[in-house]
Amino acid sequence: MVDYLYNGSFEGLLTAIYYNYYGEKAEGIYHKDHYQYSLTTEYKSLEGDPELAAKVYEAIERKISAEALRQVYYVYLSNHPNKENLILRYLELGFKLGAKINDYYTHPAVLPVLKTAKKVSFEAHRFLGLLRFAEARNFLYAALEPDNNIIVLLADHFADRLANENFIIHDKRRNIAIIYNRKEWFLTDLPKDVKIDFTGNEAFYQQLWQKYFNHMGIDSRKNKKLQAHFVPHRYRKNLIEFRPDIPE
Repeated sequence: MVDYLYNGSFEGLLTAIYYNYYGEKAEGIYHKDHYQYSLTTEYKSLEGDPELAAKVYEAIERKISAEALRQVYYVYLSNHPNKENLILRYLELGFKLGAKINDYYTHPAVLPVLKTAKKVSFEAHRFLGLLRFAEARNFLYAALEPDNNIIVLLADHFADRLANENFIIHDKRRNIAIIYNRKEWFLTDLPKDVKIDFTGNEAFYQQLWQKYFNHMGIDSRKNKKLQAHFVPHRYRKNLIEFRPDIPE
């Protein structure tokens, strides 16, 4: 058995899954940048192969289910430290059980996948309401720092909602962004400290929104605990209404 090392892409992960079945059996699959090398463990570094990855993608959908494919992709997008091997064990069982795999909810190869995928789905859904766009010179700009790599799950929603706008959704934690040009969106690298040229009116509207947010509520009915449940503190640095740097 061997450890397969991949480049971090979904294509690379599916390529490693392919080799698990048609090459040497995998002891585990790991991102090559995070792998702990050992003199006692054999490893092989793989490049993503589009054809092999496509075969695995189609096999998951055909032999297990489209829902299982979605679960696998959501786990891949997660920040779980052992996500590759959660996926590997889930698929090994899935190719044996087929579409009924998710009925085995408490199985140790199934439960972690379903729970992790649910967390990713929940965070993506949460950001549909929490994302804040600001007006730059030629586009709208929104920054976020989610726990999981969810921006690709937001792209279609905002491309439909803001179909007539150019926009950037910037994951500053991962230095990546979705860029939409009124026709299609694509994923690209974008540094965390990139300078955005906002319009002169943007600061005015941010102040206006913050004043509205701060004064619309009734003090005696404020529930900070409930608010923190729906809007966790770790997200607030990119939410205009919670930023302390905007003057009253």
